[in-house]
Amino acid sequence: MATRGIDFATLTIKDALDLALLIEEEARDRYQELAEQLEAHHTPEAAGFFRKMVKVEEIHRSELEKRRVERFPKEPRGVTRAMIFDVEAPEYDQARADMTVRAALEAAMTSEKKAHEFFVQALPRLKDAEVKELFLELGAEELEHQKWVQLELDRAPASGDARFDDSDEPVAH
Repeated sequence: MATRGIDFATLTIKDALDLALLIEEEARDRYQELAEQLEAHHTPEAAGFFRKMVKVEEIHRSELEKRRVERFPKEPRGVTRAMIFDVEAPEYDQARADMTVRAALEAAMTSEKKAHEFFVQALPRLKDAEVKELFLELGAEELEHQKWVQLELDRAPASGDARFDDSDEPVAH
């Protein structure tokens, strides 16, 4: 289960923003951990791609944080990190010491698909119209990330020493 203790039927927009922030933070932090792990194993190309994903997740998190602070500047979070697990974050066991960029891209694609599915599957349980609108937006954002990762996959060599070209950065919406 990706969430624990969250009642989607009563989810407020503040809590939905908090949930979205935590999902982005968890993914960002996991990509950071995997990048460090791969750097330690001398797999700089795959680590470089995961570092790019750290930036992508941070851009999205930062945009959500701005929205959250504008609407609820002094209210504490009602959703905690303990309430989510691996909503978008790649699985720990996906990183390998000899990981290629293609394998890193495939891990990212799996994570982006997992996040999109999370938001889509939550929609029928949501009662608040504004929360539904946010989840639709977040799901669409994950589809955009999938398109970017797919473009990178299309450019990556089928196997071997694949190098990551970060010249075409994705843009968060």
